[in-house]
Amino acid sequence: MFEKSYITDCEGPLTLNDNAYEMADKFIENGGELFKILSLYDDYIVDIVKKENYKAGNTLKLILPFFVVENLTNQDFIDFSKDNIYAVRDSKFLLNYLKNAMNTYIVSTSYGQYIEAVSNYMQLPFENTFYTKVDIDSLKLNDEEIKKIIEFKDLILKNPDDYELFDDIFFNQISKMGIYEKIGDIEVVGGEGKKLAIDEIIRRDDINQDQIFYIGDSITDVEPLAFAHKNNGISVSFNGNEYPLKVAEIAIVSPSAVATAVIANVYAENDKNYVLEFIKDYNDSEDLEKIFDDYNIDEDIKNKFFEVFADEYPLIQTVTDENYEKILKVSKEMRNNIRGQNIGELG
Repeated sequence: MFEKSYITDCEGPLTLNDNAYEMADKFIENGGELFKILSLYDDYIVDIVKKENYKAGNTLKLILPFFVVENLTNQDFIDFSKDNIYAVRDSKFLLNYLKNAMNTYIVSTSYGQYIEAVSNYMQLPFENTFYTKVDIDSLKLNDEEIKKIIEFKDLILKNPDDYELFDDIFFNQISKMGIYEKIGDIEVVGGEGKKLAIDEIIRRDDINQDQIFYIGDSITDVEPLAFAHKNNGISVSFNGNEYPLKVAEIAIVSPSAVATAVIANVYAENDKNYVLEFIKDYNDSEDLEKIFDDYNIDEDIKNKFFEVFADEYPLIQTVTDENYEKILKVSKEMRNNIRGQNIGELG
């Protein structure tokens, strides 16, 4: 057991996937477009309406009836997840370093079937992960309900901005179906759900609130990033969109997780202020190799960093009002570039 805990979102900092979007695109006709519409609706409910007891990432619940119509099973979720893992460059290298540096966890909104596949791929114990638990085999629709769900899909695709229609579909009509009780019981690990996972990690590891490193990239990471920032921990937006950048103290824009490993290495043996000093020197110095030596960066991380970034160094900065717009621009460009525009533009 280490004195500090490294807590990472999965999709974004570790993998390039949006597993639920990819499954929708694969198994549902026009499913990718449907998922994008529902994702924007989900963001709207969280960011604009601020619906009570509604968690960011609930798109994973909204899409479930449409999966059920296609007769998908848990095994389908498992097989697709195992066969479609696309890792961020050097994310395995990062996690391998962390094994001997900090307690390490994945806290993800993604379905458990995908997170188990990723944990096996990354060689991280599955018990060190938090995720949205869904038993798709237990979700049933009768013939009349199937017809209605198909009609709802067509209405959503034809009226992508009609959120009053969506309110009626999801909170009035589907809520009366038998499937809704089980879907309603699903605890999405997004937003406040991720914050609750952090609370559990702090208890499990018996550490202080200022001994956590949280890294994320989307709207589901706002609450845990804000918590880490407020409590003097490390809060990092990795190729994030506007949501994490508004609350994170540090931004990393990089095609490789080696940039993250550098900050994790500095933090493992030091406090947050030392990390902030390093970031200042990183940006002010014309001799980065000397800075890495001065801060005793792990030799393997140092060598990997200068190998990967031989041509251009990654952006590692503290986020301020003055540089926010500039960072957001390059961060979203990197996000779309390495994950693809369809996934990159999801909230």
